[in-house]
Order: sequence, then structure tokens, then C-alpha cells
Amino acid sequence: MFTKPASEPLNYQTGFGNQFSSEAVPGALPAGQNSPQRHPLGLYAEQFSGTAFTVPRAEARRSWLYRIKPSAAHPQFKRLERQITGLEQGPVTPNRLRWNAFDIPAEPTDFIDGLIALASTSAADQAEGVSIYVYTANQSMQRAFFNADGEWLLVPQQGCLRLVTELGLLDIEPQQIAVIPRGLKFSVQLLDGTARGYLCENHGCALRLPDLGPIGSNGLANPRDFQVPVACFENTEQPTVLVQKFLGELWAAQLEHSPFDVVAWHGNNVPYKYDLRRFNTIGTVSYDHPDPSIFTVLTSPGATHGQANIDFVIFPPRWMVAENTFRPPWFHRNLMNEFMGLIDGAYDAKAEGFMPGGVSLHNCMSAHGPDNATAEKAIAADLAPHKIEQTMAFMFETGKVLRPSRHALHCPQLQGDYDACWNGIARTFKPLDTDNQR
Repeated sequence: MFTKPASEPLNYQTGFGNQFSSEAVPGALPAGQNSPQRHPLGLYAEQFSGTAFTVPRAEARRSWLYRIKPSAAHPQFKRLERQITGLEQGPVTPNRLRWNAFDIPAEPTDFIDGLIALASTSAADQAEGVSIYVYTANQSMQRAFFNADGEWLLVPQQGCLRLVTELGLLDIEPQQIAVIPRGLKFSVQLLDGTARGYLCENHGCALRLPDLGPIGSNGLANPRDFQVPVACFENTEQPTVLVQKFLGELWAAQLEHSPFDVVAWHGNNVPYKYDLRRFNTIGTVSYDHPDPSIFTVLTSPGATHGQANIDFVIFPPRWMVAENTFRPPWFHRNLMNEFMGLIDGAYDAKAEGFMPGGVSLHNCMSAHGPDNATAEKAIAADLAPHKIEQTMAFMFETGKVLRPSRHALHCPQLQGDYDACWNGIARTFKPLDTDNQR
């Protein structure tokens, strides 16, 4: 794998959805066309398509890669004996669920072997839906990987990662995210020895920035803050194992060359990173707690108009100034299905039990909200402007029910007493007129 020192800062291009271009060697990008008869440097042209050829131009995702050997140069893939933990869906349950953080394994474990499937909306062969994982690892990958089932949104919680991709290098740390397009080859290198985090696999439309509507042209995640790699390649004949995830299963083939041999590329089907600390939070300056949709970083539209296949929502540090308002997230029942994780600090709706690295799941019409201790404190609070600091929580929100995996429902991290956090909610009702009571 690449030997560029971790201490040496990487270079990036900036923007979201742009038509990017990059070449590691001058003259590697053909002038004026995509697929010349003979490339001037003897490279092979290869189109990497993330959408159907016939989608509207504004929806199209594709990049042209100029590489030393085409991706087609590989033998047959063979199914691996070791598969991802927890892919089998568990029995249907309407219950609210919460898990403690998953421990870093004691045995040598790379990013792929450290994946644990927690929940999914449907099988991987469906055109929509999402699958959600946590990852734990204690060694860098010595192999390459690509996912044929969907794009990956990586959310580190512990440990910095270097993502070696066909299009270049991305470094991400906790409170940053990265998105890897469906089918792009990459490898995960650990920069801190161990790593833990969250992963959302999007089987539907590619993630994009949400429409801002009445907010106007600025705010939330600004396009200029997204970063895309520059071309960086390996020119080796060293054998490399290439693993792919296909309909949920892992298959592998051994290449006789590095799959990271792209010398130049151009297009918009690219991996990218984003620093959540740059999110421009929008909130009330008068009264009432706003809907969490104002915290949406990225979204994938669903088949039902106005209902996302997946929204990636964050709850970052922010000022709370609302007058005469119950300031934590209100008690609610929701059409959407909410999978939450905590990257750092504490979440303002939970006083205890929800720790960094942990997760919770509240499915469609599951009643939830702040726990009893948080509610009592919020009702009694002397309201003054204050800032919620040293926190970063997130939510994967989807229009389809997330079914926990069988493993998730039986693992020791599952909290059996989660419902108890709402025990003891006091009756504070003080009727002024009892004539209408039944």
C-alpha cells in the first residue's frame, strides 16, 4: 500500500458534485476526448459509472479513469469463508432499542473483518434502502475492497483512518465523515493503531446536499467545505487480494498488480470527505424547538416524494436561546425510522446510558424523546442563552423500517433496560376545570 507518511498533510480538491480532474503525471489526462485510440502514456481508459447512462444530466455520476491495467484484468472471484457478522435479519420487533459501544477486538482484525451488521431496511439486492454497521479494527488492511451493493458513508468515532482509493488518498478523523461511491476500490489504513465507528450503506440514489428552500442559498453543509482527493497511484506488480461485497456476501480474487494504479481521472463519481465541525447550524432565535431536518448534512431521495431513503443528520455544538420553550428534542412519534449514534460528549436528550460509540434505534411510530431526568431538568430550568458544547451526535433517518440483525438482538451490548429511562415520569397535570372529565 501507499507509503506516504501519515504526518505529511494530503492535498485535496474542494466542492460538492463538481466535475473534478486530476493527474499525477503531466499528460496523463487526454486532451479533448475521453477514450483515445492510443493513450499518450500507454494507459487504459475506463469509465466508472455510478448511475444509469440515461438519467438526467444533473443526476449523472461518472468518472473516467486512466490506469496502468484495466479493472477487467482479474481471475474469478471465490466466496470467502469468513463473512460479515450479523447479516441475517432478526425477528420483527416494534421495541425501542439501545446498544453500548462495541469493544475493539483482541485478535488481529482489519476494517472488513471488523464489520458488524446492526440493522437493515431490506435485502442488498433492492434498489432502495439502507444497511447500517459498526466497525472495529486494530490493524490496517493488507488487501483492497469494493462494495457492489451501495455507497458507504463512514462516520469515525475513535481513531484516524487513511482511505487509499483508486482516485487518491483521504484522511479522516472523528467528527469528520467520508463517502465512498458504490464500486470504488479502496483500502483502510489505521493511523492510530485502533479504530471504531459507524457505517451506513446506501442502496438508493447517491447522497447529495439537501435543498435549502426558505433558508436561502447558504447554511448547513456548504459545498466548498467538501474535499476530494488528487490522483495518486501505485505502479507495482505485487499480488493483491481484491475483496468485493456482492448481495451481502464477500468474494475475493487475487490480482497480479495493484488496483490503485489510476494515474489520472476526471468526473464527478468520486470519494469525498467533510468536517462536521464546519456545519453551519440553523436554529430558532424566538421560541420552540425546530424539526431535526435543519441539521441534515446529506440526503438520498426516496421513492415517496419528500420522504428520504436516508438522511444523515447531526447534532453539533450550538447556541440555545429559545424563550418559553422546552429546549431538548420534544417527545414525539415519527413516520421516519431513526438510528442514532454518539461520536463525542453527551447527547442533550439523554442524561445517562447513551455513551460515545453507542447506538439507539427508534422505528416508525415508536414513542420516544428525552429521558425522565432530562425532561425534569428542562421543565425546571431557568431559561437563559447557553451553548451546548463538546458534543457530536448523529442520526441515520430513513423512510423504511430498520430491522435489527439477529446478532444485534442477542449481543451483550444490547441494553435490556433501555425503556426504564422513561420510568417515573411525574404527573404534572393541574386541571383548572374538571367539568369535561370522563
